Parts: sequence; structure tokens; C-alpha cells
Amino acid sequence: MILAEFTLFRLGQVCLAVALLAGLASGCAMVGPDYSRPPVKFEQAWLETADKRVKTPYEDQRNWWKVFKDPALDRLIDTAYRENLTLRIAGVRVLAARAQLGIATGQLYPQTQQVTGQVQKQRISPGEFITTTGPSSASFGGLSLFQAQVGLTASWELDFWGKFRRAIQSADASLLASVANYDSTLVSLTGDVASFYIAIRTLEKRLIIAQENVETQRESLQIAEARFAGGTTSERDVEQARTVLASTQATIPVLETQLRQAKDALCVLLGMPPKELTDLMKGNAVIPKPPAEVVVGIPIDLLRRRPDIRAAEYNAAAQCAQIGVSKAQLFPALSLTGNFGMLSTDVGKATLADMFNWRNRAGAVGPTLQWNIFNYGQITNDVRFQDAKFQELLITYQNLVLTAQKEVEDNLIAFLKTQEQAKFLGESADAALRSVNLAVLQYREGITDFTTVLTAQQSLLSAQDTLASAQGSISSNLVGVFRSLGGGWQIREGQDFVPASTREDMEKRTNWGKLLTPAGQAAPSPEQPKSLIRPPDW
Repeated sequence: MILAEFTLFRLGQVCLAVALLAGLASGCAMVGPDYSRPPVKFEQAWLETADKRVKTPYEDQRNWWKVFKDPALDRLIDTAYRENLTLRIAGVRVLAARAQLGIATGQLYPQTQQVTGQVQKQRISPGEFITTTGPSSASFGGLSLFQAQVGLTASWELDFWGKFRRAIQSADASLLASVANYDSTLVSLTGDVASFYIAIRTLEKRLIIAQENVETQRESLQIAEARFAGGTTSERDVEQARTVLASTQATIPVLETQLRQAKDALCVLLGMPPKELTDLMKGNAVIPKPPAEVVVGIPIDLLRRRPDIRAAEYNAAAQCAQIGVSKAQLFPALSLTGNFGMLSTDVGKATLADMFNWRNRAGAVGPTLQWNIFNYGQITNDVRFQDAKFQELLITYQNLVLTAQKEVEDNLIAFLKTQEQAKFLGESADAALRSVNLAVLQYREGITDFTTVLTAQQSLLSAQDTLASAQGSISSNLVGVFRSLGGGWQIREGQDFVPASTREDMEKRTNWGKLLTPAGQAAPSPEQPKSLIRPPDW
């Protein structure tokens, strides 16, 4: 009893010391490097800024697809944002990263807490009784007893070297990386929906062109048949007309197949099985017409606007903190371990029912030092491994910055030059149409042969089809510009990462606390939290 009272008396002093040590540990320097952004290479301006169609002042591109002024495209992107399953996966990963951050935060507090209880029977054989002062001269015939014990054991490793704080840094950066990955998925989603929509409208236009040419060539076949029946031409003209007509008809199934496949792919982006999209795509079935100008800002804006670049940097920051986590293993770990409980036996006048009498209390508290001195280079090599991974992610980040600039330049030059191509193709198509009309008229009057008509018709089909493809490419290349600039992710600001139906399903299975509640957990800030000491997430 004296020992227990002494232990309890010291327990209050130890608790105060623990609080002081915890504060001291949190203020200690953390081993391992602090993250800093690596140098990246940027040009001062885009290569095409001399073109009057390229504007550099910054412009918010959260709804960049509205430049096409196409209500059907607006409906499709809105539906995809609400229903796309890949985006939902990215949203759930944000929630998982939040939970991982909670795990890392909890390591700052007593890591092990156990409520223990046991009942055991002991048999002491006959013989000499051993006391704390040595062997007793008295002997006994053996003893059988029951012993019961219940108590609480706790262990707290203090964070002197920053192992747990570095882990929180890593989890913070990983959470921000998951948000950036969500944003990057949203950028890809809006770009893919717009690209497939433009491809569908382009294929519809090409299909109309093919069908119109089939009608024109069918009329030419009828003229050839009439002239052959009248004896003014040979059967060769008829067969040539049939050959060209059948060749043009053969392109229609190919275009219809591509159109169906594009619509099926769009359905998947909209989170639905393949179906007709009549309601969503109602309106003028024309290729979306882009504006002649585009606002691109300056190259260094990509660091702020492209979420995949932000994700790469956050991944590097998370890995940088892991170096400190591994390096802390090289130093001694100081833990405070304590236990308190109640103990009773049935020896003598004592009974097991006396367990919860205050005089049967027992407790102990004290420090524990653990130091992996002989680790045979395992920890050192793990630090090297983590450092190599960090360097790899730094290079990946730098390479991504260069790749992003290339993508902008590629799409920008394609957008500008395809406009010039379409202008010439338009002139070519107009000339080809006039050529066909003249050739047919001259053939009717017997001035020219049928080969001239066929050649003109084939040239018309090729010119019109190429023009339609070029018009679609102009819009697709503009979509590529916006995608490479990182536009579109801003529409999620103020919104939840998962829809209400998903939250309800998850809440039915698991107690998520406030992590699924919009008001309880705001979207992570693009900057890492300054304070690493925070309350645990219960």
C-alpha cells in the first residue's frame, strides 16, 4: 500500500512533467530536410504571342467551354461533373487522405492505451517459502490461490526528433496532392467531354456531306444510264459512275461506326450506359464554332493553374517529409510508460470481491529508452532510399513543368494554323463545287467526257470532308489549349468532393464523424498548414 500511495503521489508530478516534455518535444528541431520548390525553367512568353489572336492578360477559365456558346455542350459538362464515376473515385481518395492525416495526427498523443484484465489460478508447490528478505526457515505443504487484476496501461513516445511531425507534414502534403489529383481529373473530364462532343458533331457533318455526295453521284449515274440508253455514250461511263457511287456509299458505314463509338464513349463520361443522347444533345447539330482569339496568360501561370503540376509538387513535399521520418529512427526514442490497476486474491482473509477496494490499488510510471544501435545499416539505407525517391519526384516535377509548356505550345500553334488551313480548304471546297456543276453541265451537252465529271465529284467529296475535319480540329485544338492551361477545375470550389448519395452510403457503413459533413470540413487550402500540433480527429 505504501508503494502504491507513493506511486500515485508521484503520478501527478509525472503528468506535469509529461506535459512539459511534450511541449519541449514539439518545439525541438525536426531531423531531415525541409521542402523547398526546385528550380524550374520557364520562358517569359509563349512563342505565338506575336500573333494578334493570342492574348496574354490573365483570365479566369473556370467555364472555358462557354466560349463555344453551345447549350448542348454546357448540359453535357454539367451532367458529367455530377455523374462521372472516375471523378467520384478521385473524390473518395480525398476522403481517404483526410483519414490518413487523422492517423498521422493521432501519433502525437499516447500511442498505446490498453485496458487489461485477467483471472488466473496459481499453484505453489510444497517447499521452502521465499520472502523478499531471503529464504524462510518455515516450510509449507503447498498453496493454491486465485488472483484477479484489472487496469490501464499507456505508452507515449515523445516526438523529440520530429518523426511524428514529419509524418503529419507528409500526410498534409498527400491530402493536398489528392485534392490536386481530383482537380486534374476534373480538367481531363471537361476536356474529354468537349473533345468527344466536337468529334460527334464533326462526324455528323461528315456523314451529311457523304450522304449529299451520294445523292449527287446517284444523279450522275442516272444521266450516264440515260445517255447510254440513247446510244450517245458507252457502258463504261455507267460502270464508272457506279464505281464512284459505291465507293462513296462505303464511307457511310465507317462514319456511322465512328459516330456510335464516340457517343458510347461520351455516355461513359456521363456516368451512364451507352444510349441515345437526344435530350442532352438537342439543338443545332453543327460543329461548335470557336472564337478567333484565345487568352493564354504567361507560362509561369501554369504553376498555379495546372493541378497536375501542383499534385507533382505536393507528392515531392510528402516524400521529403518521409526522409525525416526515416532519419528519426537513427536516434534514441524516449517513451513514458505507465500503468494503474486493482489487484486482489483469495489468500487468507482476502477475497476476489475486494478488487475494487482502494487499498488494493497498484500503479507504476517511468521512462523507457529505445535505441536501434545495431541496425546493420538498414535505417541508413532506408534514409537513402527515401532520399532517392524524393529526388526522383523532384525531377518528375521539373519534367512535368517542361511538358506542360510543350502541350500549350503544341495546341496553340495547332489552333492558329488550322484556322489558316480551314480558310484555304473552304476556298478549295467552293471551287470543287463549281467544278462539279460545270462538269455535269458540259457532260449533259456532250462537251466533255464522263471521266471529268467523276474526277470533279471525287475532288468535291474530298475537299468538303477535309474542310469539315479541319473545322472540327480548330475547336478540338482550342479545347487542347484550355486543357493544357489547366482550366475547368475551378467549378468544384465550394462543392463537395463526393455527391450526397455516396456520402449517405458511406455513413451507413462507417462513422465518418465530420469528415463527410460539408460544414465540418472545408476543402483543403492550397497552402500547407503552418501548425502541425492539432487536436486528433475523433
